Amino acid sequence: QVRLVESGGGLALPGGTLRLSCAVTGNVFKVGRVGWYRQYPGKERESVATITRAGAKVYSDAVKGRATISRDNAKNTVYLQLDRLVQEHTAVYYCNQGIQYNKVSYDYADHWSQGTVVAVFS
Repeated sequence: QVRLVESGGGLALPGGTLRLSCAVTGNVFKVGRVGWYRQYPGKERESVATITRAGAKVYSDAVKGRATISRDNAKNTVYLQLDRLVQEHTAVYYCNQGIQYNKVSYDYADHWSQGTVVAVFS
């Protein structure tokens, strides 16, 4: 079974830096587009950043200049670094990975992590 495991979340101080990682294991042949999303209480989940397998990146306006998304295809892992943290960064962060299960299929299935809390508080 495909599983996405996040790490790096937790409590952080304003002005600091936090780095999240999300690794996928299980029945994975290839990983396509991946991304990071966040959700505030009572709000819809929103995109933070995405990156294609080739490395094309898209950032939301809210985090431009303060976030860096990267990936390691060999490890099927995606990273998100948040810089100059502010309280508005406090949210539940999810990663999403498009998974191709085998070499004979053209389909990619979206898988979501369970979410990790980032809490920026002094």
